Amino acid sequence: MTSVSESSKQSLLPNFLYSSPAFFAVDRPLNANNPALGASRFTTLESPAASSSSSIKSRTFMIPAPNEPGKRIEMYSPQFYAACTFGGILSCGLTHMTVTPLDLVKCNMQIDPAKYKSISSGFGVLLKEQGFRGFFRGWVPTLLGYSAQGACKFGFYEFFKKYYSDLAGPEYFAKYKTLIYLAGSASAEVIADVALCPFEAVKVRVQTQPGFARGMSDGFPKFIKSEGAAGLYKGIVPLWGRQIPYTMMKFASFETIVEMIYKYGIPTPKDQCSKSLQLGVSFAGGYVAGVFCAIVSHPADNLVSFLNNAKGATVGDAVKKLGLWGLFTRGLPLRIVMIGTLTGAQWGIYDAFKVFVGLPTTGGVAPAAGTQPAKA
Repeated sequence: MTSVSESSKQSLLPNFLYSSPAFFAVDRPLNANNPALGASRFTTLESPAASSSSSIKSRTFMIPAPNEPGKRIEMYSPQFYAACTFGGILSCGLTHMTVTPLDLVKCNMQIDPAKYKSISSGFGVLLKEQGFRGFFRGWVPTLLGYSAQGACKFGFYEFFKKYYSDLAGPEYFAKYKTLIYLAGSASAEVIADVALCPFEAVKVRVQTQPGFARGMSDGFPKFIKSEGAAGLYKGIVPLWGRQIPYTMMKFASFETIVEMIYKYGIPTPKDQCSKSLQLGVSFAGGYVAGVFCAIVSHPADNLVSFLNNAKGATVGDAVKKLGLWGLFTRGLPLRIVMIGTLTGAQWGIYDAFKVFVGLPTTGGVAPAAGTQPAKA
């Protein structure tokens, strides 16, 4: 064990000794004491101070370079799920807030098609009536709500995917992995929508009823006063109807698309691809998955907008007013553009954060079901 005086000597060593990412052994090779350690990781240094001091020469100590990577996050550990949760906050909260103008026009096209007849005219009406600042009305409940949703969506998806994979075992996971992705994403979204629903209710009311409120701070208490606390969850069933199919499609199709890209489109195995290429695959897979998501979940999206805008309205009222064709098509082109871009960006941000903390990107390699957690 190194003495205090020897520790002070370490701190006085010249800076050039820290230029290499390897470890350095002073006076004699460390692998002489421990043959299990490879000699390639160490360099023997002849120190003038060491040659003049037998007490120092008789001892060995290591100097780790400052850029030596620290301990990585262990897969499927609490730290892993915490990282995935935080990555979900970044990916969903930031992206949904960024596309607030598109979401605003889309919601108004669903509620008042006579006034907001198309995407271009919808932007023109908003600009004329509310000015440029009107495009970002409702951005606070959007940011808070979808941050909460993203935390639960991605964090619980990773948890349920591993949980169901372990229940199935390696053989059945290989056979039915798509079903496991669907079950894991559906389970996660049930929880995520409970976190999102109150914010979504306030957001829609703020965006579609000019003069109702400026934003979250005054809109939230005003909504409760008008509808009661239970009114915040009036749209939970249509929200589940919109978000659960959306998320099942989002995760299962993403996993399948990414696996196919690595299998058929890229000749190099995933673990040998550069991180920038892997993140590009994540964005591309996310964008294509987003197009499918928009189509599957659009009827329920129209219902959510209608119910949160009209006090006392029912699903039957919505179907009667919008019609079946309107439920499936009203605002769909804009939502395809919005959700495709949104989903691609979400997977890009989520996987970029995972890479930042030392984790692998999502998809392309099946999780090791029924095994002990492995290092990232």
